Amino acid sequence: MKFNNIKLAAITLLVSFSAYNCSNDDDNGSTGPTGPNFTGIYAQEDQMGRPAINTVFVDMADKNAFNTTIPSNQGVAFQSKFQSKLEALNPAHSDPMYTNALGFNAEQFTGALATDVLTVSLAGTTTFFDGTNVLTGRNLTDDVISVELLLIFGGPTGADNPGLTNDNVDSNDKAFLASFPYLASPH
Repeated sequence: MKFNNIKLAAITLLVSFSAYNCSNDDDNGSTGPTGPNFTGIYAQEDQMGRPAINTVFVDMADKNAFNTTIPSNQGVAFQSKFQSKLEALNPAHSDPMYTNALGFNAEQFTGALATDVLTVSLAGTTTFFDGTNVLTGRNLTDDVISVELLLIFGGPTGADNPGLTNDNVDSNDKAFLASFPYLASPH
């Protein structure tokens, strides 16, 4: 009898924890008849609009500041630091007449990079960079790291420093899905 009471108490406790953890407390911020509810206090923790920009151009001492700065303030706060980093990576960018494949000099290029948002074209081609269309979105198949390397090291035609303009990873390790959610299946 005593063993059954302990067993019953343990089961009751387990069910209570399960019921508590499965409670319907996600109504705060859920989508209702008028749309999402964004009331409350939120804190931005990370900024990664364009892959590798934060990783390459933001110094460790500035990571928290960059990650919590709203994009409209990032250019003023970080462009000159990005330019210094760009010129250290590729000294050719120190020449104000030197441009990359976008036709941007160092100041123009780092100004665009420092505002870390992924722009999206609502009409036309969606691509990170295809030689003609620039930052009009991103397809899963876009080789963004090679594009970024080309824009940093490739010069006006993309032909400068050929050993530094391609990561040599030409596709995802698994095929992307043909329908939503489009991402490759996990390993």
